[in-house]
Order: sequence, then C-alpha cells, then structure tokens
Amino acid sequence: MAAEVRPRLTVLSGPSGVGKSTVVAHMRKVHPEVWLSVSATTRKPRPGERNGVHYFFVTDEEFDKLVANGELLEWAEFAGNRYGTPRAAVVERLDRGEPVLLEIDLQGARLVRESMPEAQLVFLAPPSWEELVRRLTGRGTESPEVIERRLAAARIELAAEAEFDTTLVNTSVEDVARELLALMAVV
Repeated sequence: MAAEVRPRLTVLSGPSGVGKSTVVAHMRKVHPEVWLSVSATTRKPRPGERNGVHYFFVTDEEFDKLVANGELLEWAEFAGNRYGTPRAAVVERLDRGEPVLLEIDLQGARLVRESMPEAQLVFLAPPSWEELVRRLTGRGTESPEVIERRLAAARIELAAEAEFDTTLVNTSVEDVARELLALMAVV
C-alpha cells in the first residue's frame, strides 16, 4: 500500500506592503479550508485586529517563554516587535492532511526552510518599486520613520527573491490568490 502523501507547508513572503494579507484574505474567503497559521506577536493590535484571529498578542515575557520552550517554528524581530509561528498547530494540521499557509517575512521564511526543507516558499512581488512605495505610504497608519525602515527592509527582501521556489507578481489580488491555490493544489 502506498504511503499517504502529506501536503506541503506553503510559505507566502514578500516585502511589507506588497499585499500578502489582502491576497490571503481573498483566498480564504473563496477557500476557507486553507488553514492560515496565526502568528504570535509582541506588537500592539491595530484598529480592528482581534486576538487569536489576526495575531496572538503576547507580552515580551510570554514570547520569551515560547522561544525558550521551542514552541515556535520560526520567529523574527521587525520594526521593534517580535513575530513567531506556533509550531504545534502547523504540524497538527499537516499531519491531518490539511493545506497550511504561513504568511511571514523573509527572515521567517529562511528559518522555515531550515527546519522544514520540504516547505514550498512563494515570493509575492510588487508590480514595481513605485507601486510598493505608494502602498506603504498610503496606509496612513505608520510614522515616516517606520515607513523608511519598511522601505529599507523591502529593498533587502526584494533582493532575496531568488531564494524562493516560485514568484507571483501582485498585479491582481484575484489572480494571485488563484495562482497560490493552484500551487497549494487546493483547486
């Protein structure tokens, strides 16, 4: 009897402001069976964000415990806050044969590649640098200093595109969501 094929973990990454969250929200509206891992973060909630839905909002002390106990698949510090992916929930879903998607930054994607080499890494690229700048400044939720840090990080992240298995260019949320679902073999 042939061994059952376990789905691969799919990691979606790309520079801040490229539209990762928008693509994932659209994709999950169409295919709610795709499980999106909820990250833990030390950052404060933005308006409308709910604990356990958008992130698990934790204190620095709680985050330290997660790291010390090896409970995070990956974690990174970004713009003065820490973000991490709880390991147990990801492994549990994959073991049950469910498609799992992580939406994380470049540093996190590299750490997932180290701990789960079979993971599929997908890079979401902006149509152009100018469009990325427009999206980041158009949010209106961050200070000029934070925007500058995000743009500096975006330059580094764009240079790492070759490390990924596949690149999708975000010219249309619907098209990118469909392409991502096809890569995950959900459609």
